[in-house]
Amino acid sequence: MVTLTKLVSHINDILNVDKFNDYAPNGLQLEGRNKINKLATAVTASLDVIKRAVDMNADALLVHHGYFWKGEDQTITGMKKKRLALLIKNDISLLAYHLPLDAHPEYGNNACLGRMFGIMTTDVMDKQGLVNIGYLDEPIALAQFAAKVSQVLSRQALVISAGDHPVKRIAWCSGGAQKSLLKAAAMGADVYLSGEISENTVHEAREMGV
Repeated sequence: MVTLTKLVSHINDILNVDKFNDYAPNGLQLEGRNKINKLATAVTASLDVIKRAVDMNADALLVHHGYFWKGEDQTITGMKKKRLALLIKNDISLLAYHLPLDAHPEYGNNACLGRMFGIMTTDVMDKQGLVNIGYLDEPIALAQFAAKVSQVLSRQALVISAGDHPVKRIAWCSGGAQKSLLKAAAMGADVYLSGEISENTVHEAREMGV
């Protein structure tokens, strides 16, 4: 058992939340019971996730995508009301960490993905460390790398081919960082791996040979 205060303080310190200018508040977003025996985790605090946390008798829910994003409607109505009401009714605390979780060099989404894909991280592409760049041990074909990504993530990768060249230098970001493709190209990446893609990303990749 740990108190909610100690848990939040511990995670805030590990993820260095104060160094990030984020789109939503990092840390405790909704206060529930103070004693935490069971912590549930998920990517997004959706209604289905909250229902599962309730079924698990979780005392707190820790997610990557929480609430109160910049630019969203500030009224607590509709979908947001249902989510918050269920958390409050069951006295479940909500903790959310967005950019700090993406960027952490050991526990972050990008760092974990790099280890899963066998990429040796050598650098980050921006001052907040949200896009990583590194190398594979040996160059491989694009088809081989795409097959590995699909296998590791249990989801078919969307591949935009930009020529028949070996893949060794990789840039990647787990989230919606498709806008960083041109910077990845400037840093010599053979492949750019992103959690999301836009229409213009296709043309940029082909024309930049990434």
